[in-house]
Amino acid sequence: MKKHFGIFFFLGILFFSVFQQSCVDDRFSEDPSLNLRFSTDTLFFDTLFTAIGSSTAQIKVYNPHNKNIKIAAIGLAKGAHSPYRMNLDGEINANNQFKDVEIRAKDSLFIFVDAMIHPLPSDEPILMKDSIVFLTNGNYQDVKLLSYGQNVEVLRNKIILNDTTLTNTKPYLIFGDLIVDSAKTLKIQPGSRFYLHDKANIVVYGNILAEGTRENPILFRGDRTDQIFEDVPYNFVSNQWGSIILLNKQGVHKFNFVQINSGYAGIFFQNQDRNFTPTLEITNSRIHNFLKWGLVVQNGNVMVSNSEISNTGSYSVYLNGGKHTFIHCTVANYFNNANVLLQPSGKEGNSAVMIMELNRIIPMETSFQNCVISGNNTNELEILSRHASIYNGSFKNSYVHNSKPDPIPPMFQNVIWSSANDTVFVNTIFNRKEKEYYNFGLDSVSPARNIADYEVATLFKYDLNGQNRLADGKPDAGAYEWQPTKK
Repeated sequence: MKKHFGIFFFLGILFFSVFQQSCVDDRFSEDPSLNLRFSTDTLFFDTLFTAIGSSTAQIKVYNPHNKNIKIAAIGLAKGAHSPYRMNLDGEINANNQFKDVEIRAKDSLFIFVDAMIHPLPSDEPILMKDSIVFLTNGNYQDVKLLSYGQNVEVLRNKIILNDTTLTNTKPYLIFGDLIVDSAKTLKIQPGSRFYLHDKANIVVYGNILAEGTRENPILFRGDRTDQIFEDVPYNFVSNQWGSIILLNKQGVHKFNFVQINSGYAGIFFQNQDRNFTPTLEITNSRIHNFLKWGLVVQNGNVMVSNSEISNTGSYSVYLNGGKHTFIHCTVANYFNNANVLLQPSGKEGNSAVMIMELNRIIPMETSFQNCVISGNNTNELEILSRHASIYNGSFKNSYVHNSKPDPIPPMFQNVIWSSANDTVFVNTIFNRKEKEYYNFGLDSVSPARNIADYEVATLFKYDLNGQNRLADGKPDAGAYEWQPTKK
């Protein structure tokens, strides 16, 4: 009897389950109060270059109710004429229109959107607007689509064979290498923008003169204008492109009011001929966020002033051979890609500044005045020399994140050495949650405040932000004069 009871009990459960499934309510509610919910109300693509397709973004559409809903129509307001294209749960439509889309109770669906901007009538950025419209039970809802379309000049494996000036009329999109031939000069107008594709380089066998202004700086960056995560632009990620490589043994190069960021290396300045000494001037510029180095100088004369070189996987500044002068510069290395990519790939353990007097081809001399050298290592300045007793180096009125030497070599004068509790900068981390990004302006309690040599500071009255560093009569070291927080 127990055996038969077990069989009947099992059959009863099976019958009840089948009956319950057959009674699932497949009806769709026509209640006009049942609105949809969306993962965002506006999808912004930033700047999109004409004739270059965008990456794909997504929107999640929710039915938060306990009743099934049939969406009568989903589509782009501009239909087939829209610069945007949509994909609904894997389906596409030439007119960007879909009808009678079912979405079950407590369920959701995905809409994928990309864009293709055709050449525009103006070289100025133009706002491209559209929206995804939803019609449900007589109610209209929408998600806005916004981006700036921008005409762009594409340079693909371009070789400059004559003296050339590149204008700021529209941005340049570089694929492969942009090469300046030997003995030729490339001039770049203020306000010019260069977007470099993966592994693209600027290789100069001649000369480069990139001279911007405070109001119209020159920009070198990667070509990804979208976001790697919802709250993190690709421009925060290093190794987006290659490097600026200067190889002319007689080169004359200038970078003034230039911003260079997020490639493999910033500026690589190299010479292998002991009979020549090329020159490089960097002023009022920022070289930031590189997988390897910010500035590499091998056997050349370099003058760097009023500039920031920061956050590199290896040395931020590497010097070997030549005369090197740094005045009112901030060299800060708190590189940590893990904060952006969520993977353990951070700083290699190298110092912010490496001065190596080994295997140099031409004589070497270095000078740092009114500078800040800092980072998250114990010692951020390294000097390696085969002839340390005759090394020609000078460090004056600067803050150096190193243990205080004992005795202090005579090359260091009026230098502030780091201590455990120093707070040097406003912000030395990237915090996605709080939307904080690195800020190498000086903190109010920074030990780099008020230590600069006044006479040297008069040569650079205005800091990298345009603030008067002489206003209080006590100029600060580094590229930035401390400013009170604005409320």
